[in-house]
Amino acid sequence: MKEPYLAPAYPQLRLDGDALDNNIRVMAAWCRERGVELAPHVKTTMSAPIIERQLAAGAVGVTVATVDQVASVLAWGHGRVLVANEIVDRFGLTRVRTWLEEDPGREIRCFVDSAAGVKTAAEVFDGGVVHLEVLIDVGTPGGRTGVRSRDEGLLLAELVRATPGLRLVGVAGYEGVVPNSRAEDTVTAVDRHCRLVRDVYLEAAEFFETATPIYSMGGSAFPDRVVEFLPDAGQVPGTRIILRSGCYVTHDHGTYAAVSPVPGLVPAISVRAVVLSTPEAGMAVVGAGKRDLPYDAGLPIFLSARTAEGAEKTDGAEKKGAAAEVRNLFDHHAVLAGVTGLDVTDTVDFGLSHPCSAFDRWPEYVLTDRDGHHIGVWHTDFRRSSLGAVPGNG
Repeated sequence: MKEPYLAPAYPQLRLDGDALDNNIRVMAAWCRERGVELAPHVKTTMSAPIIERQLAAGAVGVTVATVDQVASVLAWGHGRVLVANEIVDRFGLTRVRTWLEEDPGREIRCFVDSAAGVKTAAEVFDGGVVHLEVLIDVGTPGGRTGVRSRDEGLLLAELVRATPGLRLVGVAGYEGVVPNSRAEDTVTAVDRHCRLVRDVYLEAAEFFETATPIYSMGGSAFPDRVVEFLPDAGQVPGTRIILRSGCYVTHDHGTYAAVSPVPGLVPAISVRAVVLSTPEAGMAVVGAGKRDLPYDAGLPIFLSARTAEGAEKTDGAEKKGAAAEVRNLFDHHAVLAGVTGLDVTDTVDFGLSHPCSAFDRWPEYVLTDRDGHHIGVWHTDFRRSSLGAVPGNG
């Protein structure tokens, strides 16, 4: 006799599969209509079934942030990988070289922003049978990695062109380091960065070593601004415009819900947890905290509540009139204030802000349909992969 399906214990990260499929369709169509390609940043979820759906909808590859994440996506069978980061340690570079030597059909590219990084990469790749394909990383003042000026970018492009073992294939920027808001000064800063990346790309074109150079931007919070400042068709023959947006796939109830210009995206993730205590009037304590809920881009949002019986039926009646707001988080507890209509053993659903800080807390999560029925359990892979020997060397 087949045992009934049992969802994981509370708290649960929950993914609405219908909302997920909607978001994948919406973003694929948005990119297609604007003539840009999408290589989604899969650090958002690091979950194989989600990534498979993104690729099936037309994504041209995947973007990652670390060499360990490269290992994961290669293990899932995906061979076109853009590392939106510098790789400057010899072990990481040697792993990449080994993967490329193992399968000449793989495409693993990364960013560079310094002569020191170029020198280290050349020490690993010079004289080998494969080249490391790199993009000049253009950054923002006070931001993260990347050259800060057009002149720096051009000098670096010339250096890469002259360095054995490396091949310059494009230019990349990231407009999302500014605060995620639509305030005038924020949009002005985004536009300024997009112009700089475009200028570096156009002037560095003489150093490109490919017939299909890549112009790549982030495109999660400000894809509309990115497409306003693309290189014109024909300025650099063969140009591929690649966005790296990752957060669209689940969207959220906070940061991206407030700033995303892409119509039709809907929140697809939430966390369900149990009310453990109501120790004071107007207060409740729920069994989910910093270990379970992202809080770097705002506290979770109270969405709804159900009785314990209603939660078990998944389509049970929502508790009408229940209300609360998250006051603060401890490791495994959320303290709610302004509480009405909540009782011990009730379950609470929280909306989340910033999906990149949600999935990495969960080795497994519940897949639901649009009505909240549990239909499966999917997994993430944020482990540190292959910390021992270089792949292929025993």
